[in-house]
Amino acid sequence: MNMFILVAVIVIFLALTTYLGYRGMRNTRTTSDYLVGGRSIHPYVMAMSYGATFISTSAIIGFGGIAALYGMSMLYLAAANIVVGIFIAFVLYGKRTRRMGLNLDAHTFPEFLARRVDSRFIQFFGGGVIFLLMPIYAAAVLIGAARLMEGLLHIPYVYSVTIFAVLVAAYVIMGGLKGVMYTDALQGSLMLGGMLLLLVVVYSKLGGILTAHRTLTEMAALVPPELAAQGHQGWTAAPKLGSPIWWTVFSSLLFGVGVGVLAQPQLVVRYMTVKSDRELNRGVLIGGLFILITVGTPYVAGPLANVFYFQSQGKLAVEMALGNPDSVIPILIRDIMPSWFGYVFLLVILSAGMSTLSSQFHTVGTAISRDFYQFGIHRGKKMPQEILVARTGIVISILLTVLLGYNLNAGMIARATSIFFGLMAAGFLAPYTAALYWKRLTRRGAIAGILSGFAVSGLGFLFLHEKEAAFFGLARALTGRPTLLGGSWGIVDPLVYALPVSIFFTILISLLTKVENPGVVEKSFEGIK
Repeated sequence: MNMFILVAVIVIFLALTTYLGYRGMRNTRTTSDYLVGGRSIHPYVMAMSYGATFISTSAIIGFGGIAALYGMSMLYLAAANIVVGIFIAFVLYGKRTRRMGLNLDAHTFPEFLARRVDSRFIQFFGGGVIFLLMPIYAAAVLIGAARLMEGLLHIPYVYSVTIFAVLVAAYVIMGGLKGVMYTDALQGSLMLGGMLLLLVVVYSKLGGILTAHRTLTEMAALVPPELAAQGHQGWTAAPKLGSPIWWTVFSSLLFGVGVGVLAQPQLVVRYMTVKSDRELNRGVLIGGLFILITVGTPYVAGPLANVFYFQSQGKLAVEMALGNPDSVIPILIRDIMPSWFGYVFLLVILSAGMSTLSSQFHTVGTAISRDFYQFGIHRGKKMPQEILVARTGIVISILLTVLLGYNLNAGMIARATSIFFGLMAAGFLAPYTAALYWKRLTRRGAIAGILSGFAVSGLGFLFLHEKEAAFFGLARALTGRPTLLGGSWGIVDPLVYALPVSIFFTILISLLTKVENPGVVEKSFEGIK
């Protein structure tokens, strides 16, 4: 890369980002501005911010690398992202969340649930959970961006992690949600254009769509024996039903991320930033197109990298990446694209990482200041230093994220993402859905659903799911085996059994107890048909 051009491109990009962050800071005068953008965000900005927050470097780099390993069955996840993550999220969840959030004057996801059932504990607990667990997902995003900087710019990985974290911190700490969403819109637009260009060039290099896919299908015999033994049947075929790879793709990735998106705190708050349902309706088309291109491209380009490298080097893509799926997309960009595209893609990944990380850090800041500190410790008293506490929480979160980024193993981007999505869905999705549609939900029912979901999911990761259980080592210490239970329990994502448990206890305890504050319930449903 030409260093002069590279520096000029990055300086221009950072100048635009800084300007938009400054605009957000100038327009942030109240707590509502800092937390939910004053509830007056333009639909394009909201949709692009939602999409850019949802689709991060973990999707492009991490899941693109997993697609290179497992094949185009990852496109099922792209379809779920559009149907569940956009249409169902905006229409069935977004409209009611926006209206109820306004009725209850809620500014964060934990505050929304807490005010709906009149529970200070839920807000306190939710804020604490977000503060502790969000760095896992943020680290996955940070690793994706750092790996690209390492591959394209030859900056040592440790320095790449630090530099990228500092870039994001510079504007999210000051600008609040307005600054985050303004920059998200710019960054999302760059992601859309860059990924579309990548898709076109990959197909053109491999002889067109039909030729590329036919060649990849014919390579099924080249599947490594260890992957074939786990159910891999070729890069254009679904894994064998019930095999370890099938469970990984369809329980951890498709179900965990595809459904887990509905309970992501950093996404739910986007619904509360617009002034009417009309903006959410407009956002469906914008968001759907954005997701189709930005995740569809790496989920196609990843498997096709095997065609490119086998024809040119006689190796599969993950072999070329030295066994690390997280490096497949960066080296593909380096080797298949014209040199100038390296600058474009660098901006795409910078945009993907910065947009998601900024939203994650903002969510952590609001969780620690409003949910944990103000309403948990100080029992809802007005705190003049609330924004200062939020910014302090962001700094702490960034430090934790960087520490995890230094220490997580290779190939962890997709896994860390699915773990966080699964944990949030296991604990919050059932009570959140009930809060939107069921007036009979009680405070104790919501708490039971949250605690049971997190407890079962946490126990699953600690003792049953083999990758995490082996990492923590508790099952081996107790039984001498990597997991407490063998067989399918070791490959089934904990969300598969934790979510039904959460649903069961949410409904059962609500039916066994009385609604504690009927007036709050009626207020929350005002204006909802």
